Amino acid sequence: MAKLKSVDGASSSEACCPPVLSTPLEPERAADVAKMFKAMGDPIRLRLLSLIAASSATPEGECCVCDLTDSFELTGPTISYHLKILREAGLVESDRRGTWVYYRPVQENFARMSALLAIPGMPAVAAACS
Repeated sequence: MAKLKSVDGASSSEACCPPVLSTPLEPERAADVAKMFKAMGDPIRLRLLSLIAASSATPEGECCVCDLTDSFELTGPTISYHLKILREAGLVESDRRGTWVYYRPVQENFARMSALLAIPGMPAVAAACS
């Protein structure tokens, strides 16, 4: 059993989501996962999430909000609003250090969404986004 973080941030011991093509979702799990997908339904939030996830490959494993704001022609409060939605959906975590806030992806929830969308018997195709 994998240890996962739910949308509310609590850890729970539950098996990863079985693919929806093999097992129907339970109502609670569907509501929980839908929040994550809904948060990614906005192009700004999807780009923010992509920047944060890409920064997890750096030695620091996180991204400063100051680095995120430079990538958009939006005001600071607008960026903060979108980051709040991602945080509340359980897709990113953050720490305040002095003036700045540092973000990192919640890897467990990325794995959870990926497992949910997996097609049994079909290998993952990384080039599908090309």
